[in-house]
Amino acid sequence: MDFLIQNGVVVNAEGSARTDVLVQNGRIAAMGEGLACVNAVRINAEGCFLLPGFIDTHTHFDLDTGSARTADDFVTGGRAAVLGGTTAVLDFATQERGGTLVQAFDTWQEKARGCSCNYGFHMAIAEWNDKTAAELPEMTRRGVTSYKLYMVYDALRVDDGAIYAALKAAKNEGALIGVHCENWDVLNRRIQEVKARGLTGPAGHPLSRPAPVEAEAVARLMRIAELAGSPVYVVHLSTAEGLAEARRARARGQEVYLETCPQYLLLTDACYAAEDGVKFVMSPPLRKDSDCEALWEALAAGEIDCIGTDHCSFTMAQKLQYGNDFQRIPNGGAGVQHRGQLLYTYGVCKGRITPEQMVQLLSAGPARLFGLTDRGTIAPGMAADLVVWDPAYEGRISDTNTAHNADNSPFAGLSVRGCARDVLLNGERIVENGVLVLPGRGKYVARKGYGKCR
Repeated sequence: MDFLIQNGVVVNAEGSARTDVLVQNGRIAAMGEGLACVNAVRINAEGCFLLPGFIDTHTHFDLDTGSARTADDFVTGGRAAVLGGTTAVLDFATQERGGTLVQAFDTWQEKARGCSCNYGFHMAIAEWNDKTAAELPEMTRRGVTSYKLYMVYDALRVDDGAIYAALKAAKNEGALIGVHCENWDVLNRRIQEVKARGLTGPAGHPLSRPAPVEAEAVARLMRIAELAGSPVYVVHLSTAEGLAEARRARARGQEVYLETCPQYLLLTDACYAAEDGVKFVMSPPLRKDSDCEALWEALAAGEIDCIGTDHCSFTMAQKLQYGNDFQRIPNGGAGVQHRGQLLYTYGVCKGRITPEQMVQLLSAGPARLFGLTDRGTIAPGMAADLVVWDPAYEGRISDTNTAHNADNSPFAGLSVRGCARDVLLNGERIVENGVLVLPGRGKYVARKGYGKCR
């Protein structure tokens, strides 16, 4: 089916213009004023923006932590994603210790069946050795051009030497490595110190992982990447101090990319004192107002490259099961549905960023950085992943008015403006007037080598 989207304002990272867009055979066929196509279904975007589909660089669907399984799988998480305007997610296919990357890739392909948005995978490496290194060319052949390493968690963390070796190997494949930056040994000591003070509930969580725990790890990663001569990507940056370490590396001439999340722009550690404080337990933890402000300023200055969500949802029952032991509360929260609304409301509408910068952070930047070469921009020949964004919408997020499968949202109570009225995925209109009418249409998107953005 062909579509002719008329009367909307097309917003790309490079600029905006009022123009019509013709979609044929899953791609953007033409753009201009007064386009005509006899057989096309017309979509009136009067008063709306037409945006490239959003790309979430950081989701955890169908994740088993060992003590809990996430509330959302690819079916429910993908549903929430597209209803918020996200047409592609990059999830983490996680290698098991003793297992292979190929096994992880195949497992996550099976998990992703029935997803309503497109998807790709960062391969999360839990064990770096010659066998894992030898698998990288096969991952490249399968369209994987990014990896993740953890400095934390006993089942996942790798040592600094492994990070160094992996960075070098990934560079040879034209791939990018993202790293979860926290000092594991120090934060474990601090957990015991905090508990010894009698602070065992959610309020103890941010005290056990203060800003220097992240900043030290970012600084260490920067020096490891410098020695490896490799680009590097910091996932879910949460602190002004971590940002300062990345700036120092860039000043030395290093190629450094940064991701943050809406929770680190909008929420603070005061949330842990709330009655439902368990739902805010995530890692890194929520920070201070000054950290939020520093990250907003970095967004406006173009210093942050992507906004992911780190969507890793759990029910309140799962959270409350360990409510008196912050160390055991399942880490994570829901966010994939509301990322666009939150950035539009508290960024664009408040004058902190422009609509073009919003597109850069949610669409164009992620597409280029992670090798989604035919997405992220509205232009002839590009894949027709498109969002008709209605700026007139006003609403409020609650724990219950969401499409994800968790019964809570860390953003409950926040007012939002704008919504994804209609969404086209691979040239099909899958969301119409805010309703998912064609579920399960997502597909795996093979990617090319990462695109240098700095």
